[in-house]
Amino acid sequence: MNKIKNYFVISKFIINCQMKNKNIILSSVIIFMCSCSTPQNISYFQDLQQHTENKDYSINMDTTNCEVKILPSDLLSIIVTGKDPVAVSMFNLPLSSTIKPGQTEISSMPTLQSYLVDINGEIDFPTLGKIKVAGYSRRQISDILKEKISKYAKDPIVNVQLLNFKVSVIGEVNVPGTKGTSNERMTILDAISLSGDLNIYGNRGNVLLVRENNGKKEFHRFDLTSSDLFSSPYFYLKQNDIIYVQPNKAKQNSSKTDSTKQFNLSVASTITGAISVIASLCIALFIK
Repeated sequence: MNKIKNYFVISKFIINCQMKNKNIILSSVIIFMCSCSTPQNISYFQDLQQHTENKDYSINMDTTNCEVKILPSDLLSIIVTGKDPVAVSMFNLPLSSTIKPGQTEISSMPTLQSYLVDINGEIDFPTLGKIKVAGYSRRQISDILKEKISKYAKDPIVNVQLLNFKVSVIGEVNVPGTKGTSNERMTILDAISLSGDLNIYGNRGNVLLVRENNGKKEFHRFDLTSSDLFSSPYFYLKQNDIIYVQPNKAKQNSSKTDSTKQFNLSVASTITGAISVIASLCIALFIK
C-alpha cells in the first residue's frame, strides 16, 4: 500500500513540474507577442503633414556637398575624343581582352582599361604622366585634362566617370548589402530604397551614417521621421559610406525575451528530464 501511495506522490510531482514548464512557455509567448507589437513611429517625414495638407510646401536643400570627390583606390574611366581622332588617340588607354577562369580563348569583346587612383591620389595618364586627381570632382578633373591635352590636340573632349561608387547598408533593412550606382549622386533615401526599405524593426528616428574623411571616421545620425533630413549636409552620400539602421525597442525587447525564454526552457527541460529518470528508477524499485 505504501508503494502505491509513493507512486502517486511521485506522479503528482512530475505532473506539477510539467504544468510549471507549460506555464513558463505560455508566459514567454505572451511576453514575446507583446514585445513584437507594431511601433507607432513608422511613417517618414511626419512633420510634413501639417505643411502639405492644403498648400504647396518647399524645403531648401544643401547641395554644396553633393558633388563626389575622387579618393585614393577609386577606379576611373577617362575617354578622350575630339575632331581629330588620330591626335587624341595617344591619350586613351589601349583596349584589353581578358580570359576568364576555365576559358582557353580570349574574349572577342575588348574593353577599355580603367585608371586606379594610387595612395598618393594620382593616376598615370598616357603621354602626360602623373596627374593629381584625389580631392577633385569629375568635372574638375575633366577641366584639368582638357587644358593639358589642348597643347597637343585641338578642342579635346574628356569624359570622366567613377566606376566604383558604392555604399553599404546594414542593420534592420529588408535587403542589406553593398549598393552601387553609375549615377554617383546617391541620397540616403536612394540607398534605403535599393535596400528594400526598412523593416518593421528599423529605428526610423536614429539611422547612423559612417563616413571616412581625410583618414578620420565621421558619424552622423538621421531622423527619417523628420523633413529636416532634406536640408542635412549629409543627405547626399559619398563613396564607401556605411549606413546602419539600428533596431527599435520592440526588436531589442524581443531579443531579450528570446534569450530568457531559451534559458527557461533549457532549465525546465533539464529538470523535467532528471525528475523523469528519478521517477523511473523509483517505480522500478517499488515494483521489485
